[in-house]
Amino acid sequence: MFSPLFTINNQILKNIGIIEAAKAIIDEAPLIPAYEKQFQQEAIVRTVHYGTRIEGNDLTYQEVAKLVEGRQVTATERDIQEVINYRNVITYLEEIWATYDAALPLPEEKFNANINPKDRLFFFSETIVKKIHELTTTKIIPETEVGKYRRQQVVLKNTRTGEIAHRPPPAIEVPYLMSDLIAWLNDPKSREIHPAIRAAITQYILVAIHPFIEGNGRVSRAYAMLPLYVEGYDIRRLFSLEEYFDRNAENYYNTLQSTHETNSDIFQRDITNWTTYYTGALAIELSRVKDKVQSLSRDLKFKQKLGGKQVHLTERQIKLVEYMQQFGGLRMPDAKSLLPMVSDDTIWRDLKKLIDDKVCEKRGSTKGAYYCLSNV
Repeated sequence: MFSPLFTINNQILKNIGIIEAAKAIIDEAPLIPAYEKQFQQEAIVRTVHYGTRIEGNDLTYQEVAKLVEGRQVTATERDIQEVINYRNVITYLEEIWATYDAALPLPEEKFNANINPKDRLFFFSETIVKKIHELTTTKIIPETEVGKYRRQQVVLKNTRTGEIAHRPPPAIEVPYLMSDLIAWLNDPKSREIHPAIRAAITQYILVAIHPFIEGNGRVSRAYAMLPLYVEGYDIRRLFSLEEYFDRNAENYYNTLQSTHETNSDIFQRDITNWTTYYTGALAIELSRVKDKVQSLSRDLKFKQKLGGKQVHLTERQIKLVEYMQQFGGLRMPDAKSLLPMVSDDTIWRDLKKLIDDKVCEKRGSTKGAYYCLSNV
């Protein structure tokens, strides 16, 4: 059976430490529900936009955001379809996560001798890989190729030099290689490996096998999320690695290429360099999310001051709070500049709601009043 070759170096250990620290803070942060929903939506848009752009899609971030929201844009049919497809992939992953999360044992079940923990383990399958590919390539490639392993040899060329950058294994080997990868993911020993490392290995091996005629990059990045999601590292679904990969595209592809070159046999390649890169990317992304979450959640004291209650805010109120967080507070002219299309009466009502909920407080007279976040 497949046994990945990699070494746990100091940088990987450091990356894992950062990931664990960020995860702990994000998971426990008393986020206002409206914030969490907004952040999750932003993560989806970032994933879809950068996940398709790195593959050559020309739509802007704003255009992708509109499509994700169900609105229309003017663009080529293929670009639009790629975005819609990848949004459907994210929805599918969320459904898998939700179904699995709902099946996890309740606290009291952990002490029930009749509950076998192994029965709760997520089962990785080729069916899921093929479904992700089907969703990724619908209306993009011929229907006979959608969700099917490739039946021909392919080579990947450097777009600048024209040289062969990667020669995936023959098509006849693909089913056997995929079977070995899935068996490794389900093996009890491999489950002892940190999920971030398992995700890194999963993504690389899928890229290397190149099991489909098209869409392999998106499929590999999407499927690699599962070891994280189902092993407690969904991180409230607030993160997206796709932006990091796209903004560092040259380093991303160079790291993959250098890993390809370590051995002609996929399962004999040293994946240390790629694993270091991947865990580093995840550490950077989670640190970014952690910083944003901390700045908006304030800390546990803020939640305690509110009596632990949930505060539901509108998009306008979120903008007001973010402004106070960034600049220490705001006056009415600041609020009017921030919300130019909103009436003064509506802004007054929004500010009063924030005061009533003890999210912010008013200082000074009515005319020169200054609004700032409540002290903790």
